[in-house]
Amino acid sequence: MDTTDRRLVLFTAVSHGLVHTYELSIPILMTIWIAEFSTTAAILGAIVTVGYGLFGVGALPGGILVDRYGSKPLILACLAGMAVAFLLIGLSRSVYTLALAIALWGGAASVYHPAGLSLLSTRIERTGVALGYHGIGGNLGIALGPLATALLLLRFDWRFVAVLLAIPALATLILGFFVTVVPSPSSTTTATTDGGDSSASNASGSTKGQITLANIVNDTRTLATLSFALVMVIVAMEGLYYRTFLTFLPDLLSDFLNPLVSVQLVDPASPYADEFDLARYFYVAILIFGVFGQYLGGYLADRVPIERALTGVLGTLALLALLFVPATATTGTFVAVSLLLGITLFMIQPIQQAAVAAYSPPEARGLSFGYTYLAIFGVGALGAGLAGTILTYGNAQVLFIVLGLLAAIAASVAFLLRRI
Repeated sequence: MDTTDRRLVLFTAVSHGLVHTYELSIPILMTIWIAEFSTTAAILGAIVTVGYGLFGVGALPGGILVDRYGSKPLILACLAGMAVAFLLIGLSRSVYTLALAIALWGGAASVYHPAGLSLLSTRIERTGVALGYHGIGGNLGIALGPLATALLLLRFDWRFVAVLLAIPALATLILGFFVTVVPSPSSTTTATTDGGDSSASNASGSTKGQITLANIVNDTRTLATLSFALVMVIVAMEGLYYRTFLTFLPDLLSDFLNPLVSVQLVDPASPYADEFDLARYFYVAILIFGVFGQYLGGYLADRVPIERALTGVLGTLALLALLFVPATATTGTFVAVSLLLGITLFMIQPIQQAAVAAYSPPEARGLSFGYTYLAIFGVGALGAGLAGTILTYGNAQVLFIVLGLLAAIAASVAFLLRRI
């Protein structure tokens, strides 16, 4: 990659990290909001559900807007919206203002994935590597963003912390204006340019580029192939696996680690003793190891046929899920399998993103990623309920058998994609 490409990758990776920093900082702040606004967990949960719901559902209209206006303007709008949302959170004096701010964050953040991934897949020749670095940025936001929020809350009032969190988005927004976007040699001339040029018609009188129902239907028909449908099944299964695995992982790690490891890093008399849980830090370690997975996934996407890479990594996810509970017999095997799961879980993401790009035309790339993240976040959202139900009426062994089946189904579909 040349200097221009590296700057573009850095800009999108940082933006991606901020999206997930804000996403996972909200649950930490919720513990304070219940007392601050004298509300109930049910009401606060409903408010946050609306924000997260918009984050997922908005991906599809976000993809449509990307194909109309280009990716870079949408990413800048996303950064501006998230910054304003967290400034508004810091200024909130009622639960209604807080609800408005969280809804604003969800709507603004929802356009990022179709915009960022469309930009990288149409403007960077080494798409796999670019998507890998992009994923690394997201993983750093997932792992380090909430940790930074928690540490800031030890020293500052939550309102001031919310305002501080808005600053990185504002800084990235300003830097984004100086990022140059140039067409990739492999992109077609029919794709909307990402500098914001979106002419409404061409010489033949086509209205391609305008937001009309006919254009959305036509682009959807373009994507309505058997191969793209199989890719959607794969990403939906991966999204369900991801959410099912991670939702209750901290509690599961605590249950498994306590009998294996006895570490007293905090004085029992310390006021922080009750708050210290080794499983939380191991959870962060698993997410950090996902950074290596993102890099390896991007490397594979550029050097191995996408269908073969999907089949191999999804098959590995199935195997690791089945090994997880038996691995708790010893500390070494448990740590090894847990970290390998973290690596493999995030390794699949740049590969499946490259698959979406491979099976969609550039002029409908934003819409294709809109459908992709609607499937990942929409179907994936069911994972929390699935995991909770299994752990309520079954046990961890059943949960990981189900996870293995989900990954096996996705691997079988990927194998079928190879045959087609």
